[in-house]
Amino acid sequence: MTLGTVETHLPGPKEVRDLLSGLLGREVQLRTAPPLVVSRKRPASVGVYVDARLVVRAVVVCDLPLSAYAAAAIALLPPPATEASLEAGGLDETLAENLHEVLNVAASMFNVPDAPHLKLHALHPAGLPLPGEVHGRTLTLGRREDLAVDVAGYGSGRLSVVLT
Repeated sequence: MTLGTVETHLPGPKEVRDLLSGLLGREVQLRTAPPLVVSRKRPASVGVYVDARLVVRAVVVCDLPLSAYAAAAIALLPPPATEASLEAGGLDETLAENLHEVLNVAASMFNVPDAPHLKLHALHPAGLPLPGEVHGRTLTLGRREDLAVDVAGYGSGRLSVVLT
């Protein structure tokens, strides 16, 4: 949360919406949602963000539907391209690579004046085992935004931005 006396910036819903709609080239609607709980029955992708000292400062969690929809939208893939991943319970390699790009650009939401510069350190795509330490960070209470996200033309999913 802090680097000395400097706190990591927690992006608000408008920042998240603006980033996603601009990046995906589609209208994105957000609403507040309960915290996203990752489990075997509710797989999710987790982007891990670190500062210059490689200290984990934040995670961004996207449930499987949002992971697939955002990954397809950034590559201009038709919505049916997500069906196999949704049925299989995890992202295929192509969608995982596309989601990596989405979450890499999402680092910009944290990088505001007077806050530590963060970068995407790792992506744990939905469907693969999530390391215990990373899973624990997704459950952190406190400074977080939990959102339901609707990507026009694709569908709805959930996203959590969690400062650790």
